[in-house]
Amino acid sequence: MTPITLVEGRRIALSNLDKVLYPETGFTKGEVLHYYATVAEPLLAQIHDRAVSFLRYPDGPEGQLFFTKNPPPGAPDWVRTTPVPRSEDPSAEQVVVADLATLMWSANLVVEFHIHQWPAGRPAVADRMVLDLDPGAPASVVECSAVALWLRERLAADGLDAYAKTSGSKGLHLAVPLEPTPSAQVSAYAKQLAQEAERELPDLVVHRMAKALRPGKVFVDHSQNAAAKTTAAAYTLRARARPTVSAPVTWAEVEACRTPDDLVFLADDIGPRLVRDGDLFAPLADPAQGRPLPRARPLPRARPLPRARP
Repeated sequence: MTPITLVEGRRIALSNLDKVLYPETGFTKGEVLHYYATVAEPLLAQIHDRAVSFLRYPDGPEGQLFFTKNPPPGAPDWVRTTPVPRSEDPSAEQVVVADLATLMWSANLVVEFHIHQWPAGRPAVADRMVLDLDPGAPASVVECSAVALWLRERLAADGLDAYAKTSGSKGLHLAVPLEPTPSAQVSAYAKQLAQEAERELPDLVVHRMAKALRPGKVFVDHSQNAAAKTTAAAYTLRARARPTVSAPVTWAEVEACRTPDDLVFLADDIGPRLVRDGDLFAPLADPAQGRPLPRARPLPRARPLPRARP
């Protein structure tokens, strides 16, 4: 019989608790649910007022993975949704994970949590910017760390604070709290930063996605600031061989990164990190931390070659 649990007065059926979802470590679905209950406070702070997309992996990372934006069939009537109009479906809605009951109901579906850079009710008006640093082999998170440090200083020159987290896969994410700004402006500024990083660090950075350009370099993906795009939320588990987490990290940890394993964190690591460091991503959930975004500046023109004297 499927056990029923009561969460904040809501009845939730929790299924297959002994099912192993991560065979490499033996991590079960019950442990997944326990993890999300443990990190509920900081995770909800990041996603509670945002439309959520789910990457579902009910049979583990080696099974079928599918991405869903629409509320899953059978969603309880107490699960909040918000309009997220799309060109193919102007009346589309998505789930908002507003409380612990919704979080545990969602976690029971076995999901990664992905969010837009704008809050519910304000489509395409972003209150954060994200730069996804994605290494092309043989580059790794070590090279991502070097790029992240350069970007941190560059952002600081524009009066912006950057916060780092692991992607839970191979790279790093940088997040910047903003005053509410149209997503198109954020996208333009993020692209400018990526292009500037490529000019300043040509042996380390590319700003275009083309695979031929990426071996040994870090792709600074600015595209996730487009209004329609989403990014893995801080504290979400990822559908990887092990139960890795998109974990906020300190800048001291980024500076000290010397091997890829230095910035890999599993579900069991996060509780002690929260006790030690608190929620390193708390400023992203505080509107008072948002800063104005400089408008994108035109790229400098190449200087003309001097004319040869006759």
